[in-house]
Amino acid sequence: MRSLAEFVMKGRRQAILAVVLTGAIPLIYFISPVIVGLVLLRKGLAEAALVLGWALLALAIWTLYPSLSLGQPANLLPFLLLISVTALAAVLRASQSWQLTVLLAVVVGLVFEAYLRIEPVVVDTLLEQLNQLMLQSNVNQEVSRNELVALIATIQTAMTMLLLIWARWLQAMLYNPGGFREEFHGLRIENKAALPLVLLLLLSGLGAGLPETWYGYFAMPLMFAGAALVHATVAMKQLSPLWLFAFYLVLPVIVQFLVLLALVDSWYDFRKQMRGGTV
Repeated sequence: MRSLAEFVMKGRRQAILAVVLTGAIPLIYFISPVIVGLVLLRKGLAEAALVLGWALLALAIWTLYPSLSLGQPANLLPFLLLISVTALAAVLRASQSWQLTVLLAVVVGLVFEAYLRIEPVVVDTLLEQLNQLMLQSNVNQEVSRNELVALIATIQTAMTMLLLIWARWLQAMLYNPGGFREEFHGLRIENKAALPLVLLLLLSGLGAGLPETWYGYFAMPLMFAGAALVHATVAMKQLSPLWLFAFYLVLPVIVQFLVLLALVDSWYDFRKQMRGGTV
């Protein structure tokens, strides 16, 4: 990826060529948002706008055209992913705050959910396939539409954040070696921002005024903050990288604990305590 990043940063023509080639191929379309994010983070929104336009055009080749020719609604999820990464990259560049950026991931999740409810074709197809698979596997439980919508939106939101992280990492690799590591290790949700998240998590978890399926959106900022804390701890304690491998291996079953850890960190600040030698 370093070679691709260096090629993109050579100039506007190279960046446009990169987003067109990657965006037009379904299997690697997700690289296109990374390129747009990299250009925006390094050169600003004005320079990235033209690259974004070409990226959207490239996506249309394999998303809009087949849908129009068959008379079916288009799957706009790739477009939303590209726009979401671009928007969060603009926020990160302007604010230089990972905390604000990950908090806005909640909004991204709700936008994805809104699209899936307005245009349910993607959900309908997946829902039918999943329920048929469960029937063939003799599983007497069907996946509900609400659960599937929330799952797809949550996955798309996580992808948005991961692609933005990828873009920031590439920028740091080229122009500020080690800078991303320092930024990510310092990601923490301050207690003033954590309090509204706690309230939203409780309301969603209890189904009191908010859908239970929204829990994942509200937990997303804390999940990334918790992961940053784990990375920082491994680095500060000079532990083996195998600890990180083990962490991501068990991540699916410790998500709730990770969210709780990030919440405690909002008040306790484990990294400050470790630097002071009290932990």
